Amino acid sequence: MASSNPQPGDRPPRSFTLAELARRGDCELRGDGGRVIDGVATLAGAGPKQISFLANARYRNQLADCRAAAVIVSESDAQACPVDRLISADPYRSFALIARAFETKPIRPSGIHPTAVVAESAWIDPAAHIGPHCSIGDRSRIGAGAVIGPGCVIGEDCAVGDGCELVARVTLVDRVTLGQRVLIHPGAVLGADGFGLAKADGRWLKVPQLGGVTVGDDCEIGANTTIDRGALEDTVLEEDVRLDNQVQIGHNVRIGAHTALAGCVGVAGSTRIGRRCLLGGAVGVVGHLEICDDVTVTGFSMVSTSIRSPGVYGSGIPAQDHRQWQRNLVRLHHLNDTTRRLLALNNKKDTEGHD
Repeated sequence: MASSNPQPGDRPPRSFTLAELARRGDCELRGDGGRVIDGVATLAGAGPKQISFLANARYRNQLADCRAAAVIVSESDAQACPVDRLISADPYRSFALIARAFETKPIRPSGIHPTAVVAESAWIDPAAHIGPHCSIGDRSRIGAGAVIGPGCVIGEDCAVGDGCELVARVTLVDRVTLGQRVLIHPGAVLGADGFGLAKADGRWLKVPQLGGVTVGDDCEIGANTTIDRGALEDTVLEEDVRLDNQVQIGHNVRIGAHTALAGCVGVAGSTRIGRRCLLGGAVGVVGHLEICDDVTVTGFSMVSTSIRSPGVYGSGIPAQDHRQWQRNLVRLHHLNDTTRRLLALNNKKDTEGHD
């Protein structure tokens, strides 16, 4: 049962010296190492006890008027910084490392909340936290230090690895295996039926989805994202895959390690995506394709054929003036006729040239 009094944990302190933050962020300190910092903020909003960062050139004009105690900058921006600075080869990475120091999470006591429903054949490590109104099905296993937040549903034959966190209202339907330290945000559904249908006598015949979902270590799955279980083999996310909110992963998809998919990406069934790939927002990927390692696809693009060479790909049309877009669209409708006339004209010139 859950303890009524949370046990003390190792909460990080709320303030650090600039020297301590320099070590955390792998930065070179230029300034007062004893200066006390109590938070992080944007360049425009930072106050005299906060640290900020400059990683995007479009915000460089805010540096001169910055009121922060210190700023994380690259060597090229160091001289223009009017306050103490931490020099980093990658300011955004350093900011992420430093911001972790100020992140505080509620302490979750180990135990099972009295409102949770746990099947007799389920196994829960004594160091796990099972929150209110959770349901855990037959033969499922919850590892040490796992946090199952309020309203989560874990079906049959699931495994949640050590240190995982299901924030709230997460559903693992059936045959879902999570590695260690997987973070799943509210509303995500893993292991629902894939979209498998066959035609029989003019009607749809549902194809049984007999596989599961396997998620590697250190993955993060965004809010309201859905990952379908496989038809025969598992749908697989390798280690350190990051999915944004409202992403749809079809059945039997495999996503390679360290790949990240931004919001509203849709990947159809049986597609293979390589390692270290980046797919921008609202990218669509047709099923049964292969995308090799180290591919970036820009937002709103449609991937309809396999990509076999690393690089940046895109097909989304950026927004433009509406009247200009209408004129271009009219021309697009006549593109075939225009091309034929140009080819005919070129052929005529070639013929005249040989006379």
